[in-house]
Amino acid sequence: MERTKLVDLVGGLWVLAGVLGLIFFFLMFFIFLGVSFLPDLGYTPRLILRLFAWGSWVLAAIFSLPQIITGLGLLRRQEWARILGIVLSVLALFRFPLGTALGIFSLYILTQRETISLFR
Repeated sequence: MERTKLVDLVGGLWVLAGVLGLIFFFLMFFIFLGVSFLPDLGYTPRLILRLFAWGSWVLAAIFSLPQIITGLGLLRRQEWARILGIVLSVLALFRFPLGTALGIFSLYILTQRETISLFR
């Protein structure tokens, strides 16, 4: 496979991972927020559930947005995106099994000499 297509594939996979992460965190937001409106809950459980709901938005920003930004930067051949992609790939190694696979594949592609020359 051609090197530019592999970089595009890695960028697309990072965007996909970020979008799936956003969907997961937004789903958690709606679940926690919805459960907080059950009529038999006291004040403290409602407050805790709503804090969890809003905390999921923060987690979405912390975890998913950098993946989307990295993927878009890789698709545009930005050098900072390649470096950030390597950092995110190392961190993704700990999210077994899909994150590990994405991390290994991204590290393999983004550290090749032919790939580095595409970003200059």
